[in-house]
Amino acid sequence: MNERPKDLSGLVASRLCHDLVSPVGAIGNGLELLTMTGLAKTPELALVMDSLENAQARLRFYRVAFGSSRADQSMGSPELAAILHGVYGAGRLTATCDTEGEIGRDSAKLALLLVLCIEASLSHGGQITVTRNGPGWIITGSGKRYRDLGDLWTLLETPQGPSSVSPDRVQFPLAHQHAAHMGLQLCVSQDAAAVKVTTSLR
Repeated sequence: MNERPKDLSGLVASRLCHDLVSPVGAIGNGLELLTMTGLAKTPELALVMDSLENAQARLRFYRVAFGSSRADQSMGSPELAAILHGVYGAGRLTATCDTEGEIGRDSAKLALLLVLCIEASLSHGGQITVTRNGPGWIITGSGKRYRDLGDLWTLLETPQGPSSVSPDRVQFPLAHQHAAHMGLQLCVSQDAAAVKVTTSLR
């Protein structure tokens, strides 16, 4: 008897992102056709186009961060950098990626989950840096107003922590679970203005 897929939540996320890409892309094509017919580029139209670009960037990001991944899948460093730039390229919170060569899809998934964890502590803006660390990552976040998330950081290092999390914090237990799946341990260090998450082999 065949076993059921283990990563059902990842498959659901992949399905949702896949099904949303086409209608969102169609909206973009429609806006492009409207501008080609001479529609004035008003501030209102610019706002709609900016919102569309943000939605497309978020879909790409979430498809990797929350979607299913296999050990034999990979992506190039420029693609990961482009995904980060699409979401954090402008605004109060920015993210830079210092990587080279091919990156396993599993590894990219972990990096983006950790970026979301760091983002939660920088609600007033700041800088996130993503750097390769052997088979894992060093993700650093800093800002003028750093928010201490308390027990949520514990969820990254151990299975212990809050018994439940809100939907906007689901990246914390998911990152721990995915790191364990990859045979990696997460370590969190923080001070008054910054937080750093480092991965290492178990």
